[in-house]
Amino acid sequence: MKLAYMLMGHFDSRRDRADMHGGDVQVVGVSSIEDACQTARQLAADGVRCIELCGAFEEAGARAVIAATGGKVAVSYAVHLPEQDALFEEIFG
Repeated sequence: MKLAYMLMGHFDSRRDRADMHGGDVQVVGVSSIEDACQTARQLAADGVRCIELCGAFEEAGARAVIAATGGKVAVSYAVHLPEQDALFEEIFG
């Protein structure tokens, strides 16, 4: 099974990528929700079946990626426990 993890930030999705296990696992940095949707469509066309998103996407971003892939790719996003809010605020602002 092919899967991908997307990070959103100051990235260029064409070059900020890493592949593992012969390309079955991919990590891609994207710059925006729009970039993520375009990247997700390409990943789906390349056979990726599951995309995990970093927490910056939140629910709305995850829904946008689901829509971009026509609901044919399993999409989830990372969250953290509320007791770690201060740490995440310190790290990500």
